[in-house]
Amino acid sequence: MSRINSTFHSRLAIVLLTSMVSMVLPAAGQNARPRLVVGIVVEGLCSDNINSLRDHFGEGGFKRLMRDGVIIANADYGSSVDPTAATAMIITGAAPSVNGIGSAFIYDVAGQRSVPALEDQTSIGNYTTETYSPRNLLVSTLADEVRIAGGGVTNVYAIAPDPQMAVILGGHAANCAVWLNDKTGNWATTTFYKDIPTFISGRNRLAPLSSRLDTISWTPAIPMVDYPDLPDHLKHYPFRYVFPRSNDDRYVMFKNSAPVNAEVTSVATDFINTLGLGKHDGVDMLNISYTLNPFDFSKNPDNRLELMDSYIRLDRNLEQLFRTIDSATGGNALVFLAATPPQTTVRRDDERWNIPYGEFSTRKAGSLLNMYLMAVYGTGEWVSGFHNGQLFLNSQLIKDRNLDIKAVRDEAASFIARMSGVKDVFTIDRILSGDAGDKAEALKRNTHLASAGDLLINVIPGWEIIDDYALGKSIPSSNHVERIAATTAPAFILAPGINPKRFDIPVDVRVIAPTVARLLRIRSPNAAAMPALQLD
Repeated sequence: MSRINSTFHSRLAIVLLTSMVSMVLPAAGQNARPRLVVGIVVEGLCSDNINSLRDHFGEGGFKRLMRDGVIIANADYGSSVDPTAATAMIITGAAPSVNGIGSAFIYDVAGQRSVPALEDQTSIGNYTTETYSPRNLLVSTLADEVRIAGGGVTNVYAIAPDPQMAVILGGHAANCAVWLNDKTGNWATTTFYKDIPTFISGRNRLAPLSSRLDTISWTPAIPMVDYPDLPDHLKHYPFRYVFPRSNDDRYVMFKNSAPVNAEVTSVATDFINTLGLGKHDGVDMLNISYTLNPFDFSKNPDNRLELMDSYIRLDRNLEQLFRTIDSATGGNALVFLAATPPQTTVRRDDERWNIPYGEFSTRKAGSLLNMYLMAVYGTGEWVSGFHNGQLFLNSQLIKDRNLDIKAVRDEAASFIARMSGVKDVFTIDRILSGDAGDKAEALKRNTHLASAGDLLINVIPGWEIIDDYALGKSIPSSNHVERIAATTAPAFILAPGINPKRFDIPVDVRVIAPTVARLLRIRSPNAAAMPALQLD
């Protein structure tokens, strides 16, 4: 055979082999791992409100998630949890009994005070006197696993109005987590994190919120007549909120308003563009927290108008964020958005509606119980505190008197159950044994033993809990009207190569972290025991 024929046949064999391989292997870039993952937690997002306001949304925000993403219509948290505990469940894939975060605030029995769950006096604040760290978050997070998988070369950041939400979303291994300080409006962080972007410091110096807040006002985003299902009497009174320097609570008020989501979005786009997120080898991560919680400073107890406006504005913020993500990654990004269950109102209905109402004073309940226990067991301070629906007994006194603490709890529960307004009472023993009402198992896994009280007290819906037990002490009041709260909320996953799909049956919220981890081809957080969703 001549050299020419030999060369021809060799080249033909290479072409045929290449063709055969190309039929087996996917095209270049297909099913490539995302370069950027953006996790979004929205406090209080409700599917019903998304559906009712759909005609007022753009194509690139909520509609994009519903059109192109995987929809979990009912991510189930099991039992009622606050946004801080819910966020920890999302990002760790584990329940509070395992991850250590049962609520935003816990009761310090020794100091008889309420303290943030993530307070850490060993970590100094930057641009704040607040001291936080993720040390009390007992397990790894999705953000930690992204950082570990990248060998420390990739970047992980978190942004939230609230400090504890920011720290939970950042986890233990993040470059940095930032939040808005209640006193100064500065973007703040903690010395636990070592990589503060220079543009955050620049923003605080050159364009601080303190110098801009006077010019920010919150008014309806669309004509009043266009808000759906709004009673006629509300359509004639558009709201207007401002944040003047004369208001000592103006930063707290701003953080509870719709405009704060625009501020978070602005900082998020700065993170993506300035730090080049999504342009490094490996996977970068940015976690963000938004709020749709009821506006506590509304002038009218019926704040439906403010709530609907918040949804419309957040849709625009999401559209802006998604455009930035697409521009930075060429569309090769994974976005997951998970909502925390809507929070109940802090206000009672107007008296003219004749809704049954009563007041349950924690101070009165504690005093009456203490007198009863003195009659049964002798003189002493038998009640140590009341916090977040939980009553704490004096365990040291019970031990000193050689009493059976379970028996004392049962005695206390029996007495409290006979008080006006009490719906039911569960001892911590009943909760841990799975004998505590209709959602016993869910309540058990959502109870963190180290910070739980001796009794859990539920009052009748419609009654107001007057949180005055620690009156005169350094514990903020948290009065609220009891209402049966939802324990589910929607979630979405948007990623290249993943076809739209909808799950209508309740899905345990703990599956989100392992599902995202599978899509990123990294290991799940170390306490995420639930299997990933099948998205094929």
